[in-house]
Amino acid sequence: MWAHGMKVLYRQFTAPGGGEVDIIARDGEILVFCEVKTRTSEQFGRPADAVGTEKRKLITRGANAWIQELGFMPLRFRFDIIEVILRDGELPEIRHIESAFESAPRLLA
Repeated sequence: MWAHGMKVLYRQFTAPGGGEVDIIARDGEILVFCEVKTRTSEQFGRPADAVGTEKRKLITRGANAWIQELGFMPLRFRFDIIEVILRDGELPEIRHIESAFESAPRLLA
């Protein structure tokens, strides 16, 4: 499946021992670990605001486990956030934030 020009490789990856990634995709030669955040309004901020330090650690752990399963370190990877706003009677609003954050310190080698 292709989404936003990327090839989706896996959805809802849960790493043994903790860690999770909503979508793992390939964007050309770049491996992309995506967090999807959905809200019905932006009354309390943007969906990406909910991806704090602890959530980033979980995503990074999941990315690390995925890379270990591959058996090698890809040359390039990034962490994206996909925001989805669902409002009654409207089409979903989708925002793709590339390179939304760096890996959590000391979790990816």
